[in-house]
Amino acid sequence: MSFNPQLSRRHFLAAVGVAGAGATLTACAGTGASTDTADATTAEGATNTIVWWSNHPGNSKDVELEIISRFEEENPDLTVQLVDAGANYAEVSQKFNAALSGGDLPDVVVLSDTEWFNFAVNGATANIDEVAKRNNIDTSSYVDSLYNDYEHDGGHYGLPFARSTTLFYYNRELWNEAGLPDRGPESWQEFSEWGPKIQEAMDSGKALGWGDAVNYLSWTFEGPMWSLGGNYSVGWESRLTTPETIRSVEWLKSTVDEGWATVSTDLTNEFATGIVGSCIQSTGSLASVEAAATFDWAVAPLPNPTGEGACPTGGAGLGIPSGISEERQDNAIKFIDFLTNSANTGYWSRETGYVPVRKDAAEDPEHRAFLDENPAYNVAVEQLPDTRVQDNYRVLLPNGDRTIGDALEKILLTGADIDVTLAETEQQLDTIYKRDIEPLL
Repeated sequence: MSFNPQLSRRHFLAAVGVAGAGATLTACAGTGASTDTADATTAEGATNTIVWWSNHPGNSKDVELEIISRFEEENPDLTVQLVDAGANYAEVSQKFNAALSGGDLPDVVVLSDTEWFNFAVNGATANIDEVAKRNNIDTSSYVDSLYNDYEHDGGHYGLPFARSTTLFYYNRELWNEAGLPDRGPESWQEFSEWGPKIQEAMDSGKALGWGDAVNYLSWTFEGPMWSLGGNYSVGWESRLTTPETIRSVEWLKSTVDEGWATVSTDLTNEFATGIVGSCIQSTGSLASVEAAATFDWAVAPLPNPTGEGACPTGGAGLGIPSGISEERQDNAIKFIDFLTNSANTGYWSRETGYVPVRKDAAEDPEHRAFLDENPAYNVAVEQLPDTRVQDNYRVLLPNGDRTIGDALEKILLTGADIDVTLAETEQQLDTIYKRDIEPLL
């Protein structure tokens, strides 16, 4: 097998509960080990034990344990207890939300791009800037766009950890058969011309796959939508019913209606097994595709024809509860700083596919050697300047991701009227904003 940029190996409001907590998410959403917390609380509250609640993003438990071992070797007075806090981000947030009502709180908790804000706006998580300052920890070496994703009310309420971007995955052998250049599309209009050619070269399956609502359709479509002029929202104003957004969703629907795209419930697997010829998926899927694909494949950055940024970041960061002692908070940020330092974020990236979160990761000798051996793996890192902060209605409204994803899936699979469906979705999300978020801002 040959391949291009692959790896060498592989909140909501505490008062009302976590919305959409039943969602099962894809690799970018951190699908991990099953929950097993029989002895999870034995050390909670101990100031020399750092309790870390994780869902092991990208099936990364062994990688997490390795970094914990490194930390404990350098800090023999501290112990880290890794807790299986859920099978996905939503379950971790459920558990954290329940603990806020009177349970034992962790010292560090994994919070996804769609969860952190709801805890921050309710004061459930600590302002990282304040904790870092009193511990003389410099946060300026974090990648700016990733660090600033956690900005709220003049502070930051998380640190980047298992961060990703979307990438365009494509089957190079199929591209060759279709007579296409060995690259991703320069615009989605160009891909509309490519789609039928790719489809003609396939014996079965579809040229392009979209993930379904459960598997982050609203996230993977966000980049194409931006490049086509649409938005879910700008600030706290909905843009779901603007002509530009409607046109972008019309383009999305055309990919299915014209017979060269489909909606998948297991997109990474369907690409890796050749059922779909291309897809937009997380960097966190790189290792899975490498392990399963038997054909020549590559990834490319998402088209950014306007130069305004047409790729969303995603994945998860780490929060520190505000309701624990300063001593526990200080230990927590010491651990997070180590967990995400240049050497460990490089190791994490090589093993999982997530992007390094420190600017100087490439200066680490081991990671530098890896990049020299796998130069195309820089695709996601090189794409970071073209990323854009996600639309509030998707990531900051409770259940915004799933609500928008359900609407898009309904349009694709049932032929539901685009104008009517988006108007209904806008009304639903406007109500959530005015009821649950606006009073807290």
